[in-house]
Amino acid sequence: MTVAADPSQAPAATTLRLPADHPRRLELNDEVHARPAEVLRTPCRITFLALKSDEGSREPEREQICALAHASGVPGPAESVDRYSADLGPLRMKWERHTEYSRYMFIVAGGGDDPFAPSLDALPADWLPALPGQVMVAGRVAVLAAPAHPPDYEAVSARHFDGNVPVGAAIAGGGGTALTDFRIHADGYSRFLVLNEHMSPRQAGRMVQRLLEIETYRMLALLALPLARRLTPFVGECERELAKITGALVDSRGREESTLLDRLIRLEAEIERLGAESHYRFSASRAYHELVTRRIAELREERIQGLQTFREFTERRLAPAMQTCDAIATRLESLSGRVARTTQLLSTRVDVTREQQNAAVLESMNRRAQLQLRLQETVEGLSVAAITYYIVGLVGYLAKGLKAGGAGVNPDVTTAVAIPLVAIAVALGVRQIRRRITRTAGEDGGASTEPAGEPWRS
Repeated sequence: MTVAADPSQAPAATTLRLPADHPRRLELNDEVHARPAEVLRTPCRITFLALKSDEGSREPEREQICALAHASGVPGPAESVDRYSADLGPLRMKWERHTEYSRYMFIVAGGGDDPFAPSLDALPADWLPALPGQVMVAGRVAVLAAPAHPPDYEAVSARHFDGNVPVGAAIAGGGGTALTDFRIHADGYSRFLVLNEHMSPRQAGRMVQRLLEIETYRMLALLALPLARRLTPFVGECERELAKITGALVDSRGREESTLLDRLIRLEAEIERLGAESHYRFSASRAYHELVTRRIAELREERIQGLQTFREFTERRLAPAMQTCDAIATRLESLSGRVARTTQLLSTRVDVTREQQNAAVLESMNRRAQLQLRLQETVEGLSVAAITYYIVGLVGYLAKGLKAGGAGVNPDVTTAVAIPLVAIAVALGVRQIRRRITRTAGEDGGASTEPAGEPWRS
């Protein structure tokens, strides 16, 4: 029988040591908590700035924020940080550094008579203009309590949006209403009005952050549109040039192929240069567009009769611009591939033409070598005859001398007999010399001058 253990007698729990942490463990874990939404209590006013800047602006930004924090008597951001928030007394500030832009948020409690009136009077007059970067988004957000009865949106438009047609919807599953006209007003700011029905401060903060991110990412996504418009005529011109080169390639001959290849290489280099310059912008544009779509989905919109929703407005205005950018990026990529294939085809033709030319040159050299061989054989025959003539002449003189000395030698007979003997001896000697020279040339890597299939006969 098994006896149950007495809990009072159980050994005390011990803390087990874990293996060593990965160097990035805490950083990666805290990344999901990196940019929390602000807690926004109704009513309040928010001023938002998104400044396009490069990586070199990080330190000047931090210095500006440190100066403002020290002037307000609060600690500034630590070195190498990319986010910071602090309560500066009359307002609350939040700064975040992103890949190619920085955003600033200033929160002031209360709505006031005009919720879109300037609310940054507490900042030094020269602080905002000294921020590094260029303004992409400047927005004012008013978070107000929703009225007891549904508002008259025409009156709201006339009062807050200069009579412009508003875009809006119920958000957070009916927890509030968000309105904007997506326009930059005379003060340089766009405007967002949030009417809070029953959203908690944290929920209101998340909704406002999504609205501002929609505006920011929408503008950043559209950065690719001017580039697409500038590339459109260039891509068309390149396509026409490629068509001309391809058409000329059909009937090209020899020297023309080299000229066409030069044109094609220059065209390919120009396309690759522009492709490299525009690839990042088009890729970033697609990413920002996807973020806009996600943030709109997170709003959980519900239609307000007579108003365009945020999704409808962006699909009608932003989606065509993104399709234009995608079309140009696709055409540029397709053009690069077509040029590369045409270049490969033309290079192959040029190589084949060169091989044919080389074969013709080798054939001509072979014919010249054979002619040279025949000439050499003729010269060798003449040389044998000449040498034989001189040697036989010497033999004749020798025979005449012997006859004059009393020897019974007939000079004519001696000369006649010597002719074939000397000729054979000279021919054999020339042949032996030639074989030795040929063997030496073969050992040194030279080619034999004897044609194939025609060995010297013994």
